Amino acid sequence: MTVSGGDVDGCSHRECAHAGNERVLTLPTVITFARTAATLVLALLGAHQHSLTLLLWALGVYWVGDMADGAVARLTDRETRTGATLDIMCDRISAAVFYVGFAWYDPTMVVPVGLYLAEFMVVDMYLSLAFLAWPLSSPNYFYLVDRRIWLWNWSKPGKALNSALFAVFMVWTRDAWVAGIIACGLLGLKTMSLGWMVRLGLPVPSGCAKVTDLHRGTENAAL
Repeated sequence: MTVSGGDVDGCSHRECAHAGNERVLTLPTVITFARTAATLVLALLGAHQHSLTLLLWALGVYWVGDMADGAVARLTDRETRTGATLDIMCDRISAAVFYVGFAWYDPTMVVPVGLYLAEFMVVDMYLSLAFLAWPLSSPNYFYLVDRRIWLWNWSKPGKALNSALFAVFMVWTRDAWVAGIIACGLLGLKTMSLGWMVRLGLPVPSGCAKVTDLHRGTENAAL
């Protein structure tokens, strides 16, 4: 199934974006902000105190909170593009502060952490925000655009592979080579997904932004 770029009157599909639902403050986004703040505090304290326990608490709060805000959004029918975008951004700052803190705690992990953050904060960030080019409420529904990209990135196994595998093996083995190989593997997977996305092509809105801006300026002047 291919998602079209046009608006459809009366659409009630939960997978689709609905302008009337968009707002910054909802219960899911409050959870997103709260879990991000808690993660930042715990990770920064963990780095400052050289405490592995606090760093692991930060990771746990990040993961549990990330699952909670998504679950609440689905259960309360509050899935919005605003919420999804904020979730993606907060995931990056949460991951960054934990992994940098862990590399500070264990300097042998600096290279693997650098590789993982390059994958997660650059390539995966682009992929995760690409859903905004289609009328989707979240990247969780990207299977409506391309099932292969969705399967490797936002299906439940795909999310577990991309989010948990590196952290678990890094903390468990404390082996820089193992962590580095996993980080390189994830970077390769994301680069392959990026290639698929490029071939798919992002829809470009029609019209002229300059004309729209001039029209808006004329309306404002009339007021």
